[in-house]
Amino acid sequence: MEPCRYTEKNCTFVTAKKSPYFSMETANLSSARKTIVGIQFLFVAFGSTVLVPLLVGLDPATALFTAGLGTFIFHLITKGKVPIFLGSSFAFIAPIISASKQWGMPGTLAGMAGVALVYFTMSALIKWQGRRLLERLFPPVVIGPVIICIGLSLSPAAVNMAQENWLLALISLMTAILVLVLGRGLIKLVPVVCGIVVGYIVSVLMGLVDFSAVSSAPWFALPTSITHFKLPQFAWEPFLFMIPVAIAPVIEHIGDVYVVGAVANKDFVKDPGLHRTMLGDGLACFVAALFGGPPVTTYSEVTGAMQITRITSPAVIRIAAATAIVFSVIGKLSALLQSIPSAVLGGIMLLLFGSIASVGIQNMVNHKVNLNETRNIIIVSVTLTLGIGGAIIPMGSFSLSGIGLSALAGVILNLLIPKSKA
Repeated sequence: MEPCRYTEKNCTFVTAKKSPYFSMETANLSSARKTIVGIQFLFVAFGSTVLVPLLVGLDPATALFTAGLGTFIFHLITKGKVPIFLGSSFAFIAPIISASKQWGMPGTLAGMAGVALVYFTMSALIKWQGRRLLERLFPPVVIGPVIICIGLSLSPAAVNMAQENWLLALISLMTAILVLVLGRGLIKLVPVVCGIVVGYIVSVLMGLVDFSAVSSAPWFALPTSITHFKLPQFAWEPFLFMIPVAIAPVIEHIGDVYVVGAVANKDFVKDPGLHRTMLGDGLACFVAALFGGPPVTTYSEVTGAMQITRITSPAVIRIAAATAIVFSVIGKLSALLQSIPSAVLGGIMLLLFGSIASVGIQNMVNHKVNLNETRNIIIVSVTLTLGIGGAIIPMGSFSLSGIGLSALAGVILNLLIPKSKA
């Protein structure tokens, strides 16, 4: 039985009869079972959390550390009431790669700190005006194409990595697909982990993995971002470059909070409030940038695991966060992750980035965006062309391009083009 439902029109929950399973799950969990389930939840999020830094040239141990720390910050801001895990955001892969080529990683990290500003602003707007203003600025006809651009703009990188060894790439890809299609229970939630593990084992058997860095790495080692902590080098160009990209994760955050509320049979939009969840996510992104990690976002994978296990205790999520921090200081684990061949990751990317684009299509389908309407066709067409085509608008030493440009164009067109009268 579905624990609760909500109507997007007025964003209010209609609570159904509570299931005894839900009402008992937190009270009846022993400390040992909470720990086991918490570690299991981390493994659900592990693959995606470490994959992002591996693709953009950041330290995977740092990403685990900032994911754990960010989750604790989120729970502090939300009064420990919302069972959400924050992990590395895929929305920023392409922007980070692009920005690092133009301004280097120190400048890019400063740009990623700007992502927090978007969350802070949205938090204030929600506190002031409610969700209606966001729906006005970022309806599905804008967000859908932007998400499609995020996925498809990465396709060349996926192909380039996969073609280093097509056999490895296809083995990893097919493993992930088989897990998605045939998997049952929690195994179905970790196709990325399964694909990488199988691809890595085959790589070892083929003699394509160099273990010298793993053998020389210490068992205990703090993430490099902590041992060599440096403040990001602030510059306006990467700061402004990253800000528009945050629009899609912000909208995704809102949807995830509603979904988590439905799974937990609680109205988190009301208590502790959507403005608090947004603020917590923003602070987590800011701290991640300070420590050299990628921006974080709410992880739907963990929400799916909660739905299957019927365990929605925030305390269990905090155990997952603590486990992520513990894993981040295991030096050999970090070295092992960095020894994964690029072709293995490329095979996973072939599926992953296409699936991101499909989420954008699904977003428009679920919200019944009418593509027979000229207004919607214009918005979708211009957004996709600018985003995928790599358009650049120079503004002195700064340039607006890629996903940021397409998102801004979509918002402006949506506000300027009048809606047809019903």
